[in-house]
Amino acid sequence: MQDRGRHRRLSANRFHVSEHRSRSWVSETLFFACGNDPTYEITKQSQLTGKPNHFNKLAGVSGANKRSIKEEQFMPPLQWDRRQFCRLVAPGLMATQLDRLEAKPSFRLRYMVASCLYGGLDLDVILPEVPKAGADRIDIWASHAKPVTQREMVEDIGHEAFLEKLEKHGLKLACLTHYEAGPFGLQEDMPVARKLGGPGTLLACGSKWAGKPIQNPTAAQIKQAVRAFVDRLRPHVAMAEETGTVIAIENHGTSLIETPDSIRWLVEFETSPNLGVALAPYHLPQDAEMMAQLIEDLGNRIKLFYAWQHGMGAARKLPKEQELLQMPGRGSLDFTPIVRALKKINFQGWTEIFMHPVPRGIPILDTAEGVTAEINRARRYLESCLARL
Repeated sequence: MQDRGRHRRLSANRFHVSEHRSRSWVSETLFFACGNDPTYEITKQSQLTGKPNHFNKLAGVSGANKRSIKEEQFMPPLQWDRRQFCRLVAPGLMATQLDRLEAKPSFRLRYMVASCLYGGLDLDVILPEVPKAGADRIDIWASHAKPVTQREMVEDIGHEAFLEKLEKHGLKLACLTHYEAGPFGLQEDMPVARKLGGPGTLLACGSKWAGKPIQNPTAAQIKQAVRAFVDRLRPHVAMAEETGTVIAIENHGTSLIETPDSIRWLVEFETSPNLGVALAPYHLPQDAEMMAQLIEDLGNRIKLFYAWQHGMGAARKLPKEQELLQMPGRGSLDFTPIVRALKKINFQGWTEIFMHPVPRGIPILDTAEGVTAEINRARRYLESCLARL
């Protein structure tokens, strides 16, 4: 009591007790918070001052965090000490913290379905399958191999009719894929993507050399070419910024943006969030730890993750069981380190379970139901990888 200004603060999570003592008075103040903002102050002063206990509400609280505390709980004056007070309020504070922990969302993969997996089937056949495949987003592919013409189907039925079909099945458009148009042919579809999918809708494509491709280029030549590609792409990125859409460049085999370093240079040379990466493990060395490191390096610049491995490739006709080795959980690639890296960066882009059939343009299996079942098998595998973390 003799040391004026003596101050002690005890803290347990959001529970703070301050004690100030002087020759003439004793004051104990407890602050606690719901969320990040102080909400209540409860002060007890001794009879040395002749002032009664008082309860001050500093800020309103609403929703699940609201706590009803009456002044009378702390009356009459000086009939409770700090230990009694803590016993009184601790259960409520602990409950608040538990509520916050339980409410904290856990990481999950956000799935999108590529229309091309169903070959040239009609939208009226494909769209009902998407929710069955555990997704509420669809990627509409433009012609890259006949008869995959879902992008053309959208124009044939009209934008409003397409939106009505999406709403009927609880779906939204998340991506328009344009490998035929390429990175320098997307501007015409950017307003359409915004109209049909809203802000953040992706336009996925590959990359191209800004000039004549170099055979067997050195790393320095690739880096220089990536810089030139980004320079040429800037007006298109500006259009994406204006329309609120996002260009997602795939690391496609035999293209400019193919190697891990070329992908890193792409996002280094253009920092706009309206340009990102559609990461395809199929086109990378089948080293899961290397892929995981690349994912960590790219961070939130990954806008689309193709859950797709090389297996035995998609360049020549193979028996169906061998062709399906491109799918997660069938080939030899362990996706666990990859999923761990996606979780580490809190990946908020789209995950698209993927493969290419041979020839291009046909469904990956004979029926729409068979395609959906295979997507679900791969999805269960990815979820099992996530569950092991």
